[in-house]
Amino acid sequence: MKLERHSKIVELIGKYEIETQEELAEYLNKAGFAVTQATVSRDIRELKLTKVPSETGKQRYMVLQSQSSFSDKYIRILKDGYLSMDMAQNILVIKTVSGMAMAVAAALDALHFNEMVGCIAGDDTIMCAVRTYDDTILMMDKLKKLVTG
Repeated sequence: MKLERHSKIVELIGKYEIETQEELAEYLNKAGFAVTQATVSRDIRELKLTKVPSETGKQRYMVLQSQSSFSDKYIRILKDGYLSMDMAQNILVIKTVSGMAMAVAAALDALHFNEMVGCIAGDDTIMCAVRTYDDTILMMDKLKKLVTG
């Protein structure tokens, strides 16, 4: 039950801008999980969620992408290979150092971005299929933060 609830929490915070524990408890209750604010508080600690500023200026819960050493390795590959990016509707085109596109695409896939469906890589170019136009803009922002942060 706990694993299912944790999975639902990750899904909900990826889908909605959830700002408070009470809001999260409300969404969970609507989804069929009978939870209290205390349960949600424990879940937030266990999942190591953090609050980040959203596009609307509010705070929202997010999963830290760099929780494991594997994530750190993937982010390092992304930083080492990345040169630039641009978008065409819901396709994100990423330019990399020559010969690094496949490694960067594999790193992107391994980071499991909710917005990204998948990547195709050549020698120095990656085409990422993203779910929507808005998700593409969100992905560009996330990648900029990973590469520069």
